[in-house]
Amino acid sequence: MSWLSAEAEEKACSRQRNQVKVNEYKENQNVVFVSLRPEQTTVLGKTAKVYLAPFSLTNYKLGQFKCPKSLLEKNSNDAVMCKKFKKTQLKKTCKKKLIPKMKAISSKAESTLQKSSLDVHAESNKLEHKNSSDAVICNVDMESSDEDTTPGLSAARLREMIEKRQPPKSKRKKPKQRENEIGCRRSMRLLKVDPSGVSLPATPTQPTLEEDENPLLPPGPLEMIPENQDDNNELFKEFLQTWGEMNKTSRKNTEKGLFSIKSYKANLNGMVISEDAVHKVTNGSIFSVALHPSETRTLVAAGAKSGQIGLWDLTQQRKEDGAYVFYPHSQPVSCLYFSPANPAHLLSLSYDGTLRCGDFSRAIFEEVYRNERSGFSSFDFLTEDASTLLVGHWDGNMSLVDRRTPGTSFEKLIRSSLRKIRTVHVHPVHRQYFMTAGLRDIHIYDVRHLKLRGSQPLISLTEHTKSIASAYFSPVTGNRVVTTCADCKLRVFDSSCISSQIPLLTTIRHNTITGRWLTRFQAVWDPKQEDCILVGSMAHPRRVEIFHETGKRVHSFLGECLASVCSINVMHPTRYILAGGNSSGKLHVFMN
Repeated sequence: MSWLSAEAEEKACSRQRNQVKVNEYKENQNVVFVSLRPEQTTVLGKTAKVYLAPFSLTNYKLGQFKCPKSLLEKNSNDAVMCKKFKKTQLKKTCKKKLIPKMKAISSKAESTLQKSSLDVHAESNKLEHKNSSDAVICNVDMESSDEDTTPGLSAARLREMIEKRQPPKSKRKKPKQRENEIGCRRSMRLLKVDPSGVSLPATPTQPTLEEDENPLLPPGPLEMIPENQDDNNELFKEFLQTWGEMNKTSRKNTEKGLFSIKSYKANLNGMVISEDAVHKVTNGSIFSVALHPSETRTLVAAGAKSGQIGLWDLTQQRKEDGAYVFYPHSQPVSCLYFSPANPAHLLSLSYDGTLRCGDFSRAIFEEVYRNERSGFSSFDFLTEDASTLLVGHWDGNMSLVDRRTPGTSFEKLIRSSLRKIRTVHVHPVHRQYFMTAGLRDIHIYDVRHLKLRGSQPLISLTEHTKSIASAYFSPVTGNRVVTTCADCKLRVFDSSCISSQIPLLTTIRHNTITGRWLTRFQAVWDPKQEDCILVGSMAHPRRVEIFHETGKRVHSFLGECLASVCSINVMHPTRYILAGGNSSGKLHVFMN
């Protein structure tokens, strides 16, 4: 009987191996989904029934019973179900047909079987851990019947469901950098390498500058010592004597009637510029220009951004001999005026909070007013004898300075309603009125109603939409006001009657955008023809333009020697002389 049972066991094992091969063949035919239910298997035209029976694994290699990877599934619960189902089927089969065989198996074979089954289970766990989307599926019951079979889904539908459930994860691969690949260009200057590839020597460290790069000059009078032409003192003494004698020159009456536009144009056409009328008088940008009212000599003063004041006498044969530079201030000189009472006095105001008077007869720059708490922006003479001054501060305050006090000037600080003041200008006839230009508003005040705090203006001009550069009364009657704004418009107001409202007469479109490196334009009146406005231009070729108060262009000053933008311009009060300063320190003079 033992040999019969051995023969039966051998037949059962061979039948099982054949069935496993058939299943493996079918499973590898691009199977995308495997059901736990038994499926029909046809071998040689007959339905085969496969039973799992215990057998010894000692004579077989473990790799032969590994399930292919194509049968792996994401849900690992099926493996647990498979394991439970396998145990129950093993028990049933052993009870029905193979009980005698199980009795004949030695205890050693049983332990080997248990160990092998544990190894198979461990191997399946490793596969599950390697790929979480795959699980081991075992067809434990291949018994086919009409009752067990259920209608399945098509392969295309199953593939679609799987693809929706598990979208493929594509990882972007980083491109490998080639060894000879050229990287981004880098500045050789930043790498501190010269064009030949040699490293540049280390630059010496410079001492850090303080916040105030230009310290204030000491208070009190400063000696008038030129920064240039130190060798020839005789020329400088002659220069001072010429400027000092200007107080004896009588001025013509400027309150005569206006010229007709036709005769005015004819005189402007006779004004030309030459190489001898162009000279660099300061090192920095010119912020202010003043023409001496002399009828015999042409004397021009220019205030620079660096705090310099350049004086140029054009009557000298060599222009180098007639130009001198002084340093009475440490910051930009924004306002220059010759005193109406004594033309030998040149008053200058600077951002550094000092107001000085250059006295050429004594060769000193005496200090008129000083305020180190806030910088100054502009000033004007409140009285005709130049004894009282009105000073505007950048922080919106104003100062009334009385020069008649011996030794020091008396000041009265007034807080205005403006946050910043750019220019101040006094009415030429009714001197109790003065005008201040702020950021976007222009206020007209009455000196008689000023208060230390909370001074309210009589009139406010609010037509401007951007930053204001300047605002000036017409020089003879004061019946007009011209303003310069960053919205590329020049505006003319009717100030003949100072009441609660000043109407806007004309708006002149003009490019006032000078940029960062050029001094801002300031439109001013011609003292000889107070209905005409003088202003710089950004047009090519470079020019200086004159407009009538109605907006019509009257004249354009052109010339081969004018090759830059003249931002600050001024006309002689009685003669046909124009002086314009640019942002490189050069003066350009047109004259007939």
